[in-house]
Amino acid sequence: MNPISVVGAFIITLSFLSYGVGSIYLLRFKKVSSVVLIYLTLGICFDFTAILCMIAGADDPSFTPHGILGYIAFLLMLISTIGMWRIYLKHGKNAPVEKRFMYYSRFAYLFWVIAYFTGSLIVIWR
Repeated sequence: MNPISVVGAFIITLSFLSYGVGSIYLLRFKKVSSVVLIYLTLGICFDFTAILCMIAGADDPSFTPHGILGYIAFLLMLISTIGMWRIYLKHGKNAPVEKRFMYYSRFAYLFWVIAYFTGSLIVIWR
């Protein structure tokens, strides 16, 4: 595995942990807090950095099914994080989150987890 891809894999795991903490905290307390914002934003930053590393370290830079899955997952999480920031800026600290936005955030996180584990399985199978 290319060293840049190894760094990307490490960073994507940091993203997985950040998203996990932020998303679980959100699902548990159903409100936008500083903890949720910090961890989701860190997850976005780590994920974006990991995507760049994976692209730089890829043997074949064309789009793959896993790559497309990962891009969609990143976009879903980005929309979720931006939504959290909008709620926070509009309603302040510890603002409650609407039920339908909670469903969207849960879907976005689960989709991202699927993308993460399919990437892990692809590496294991090679």
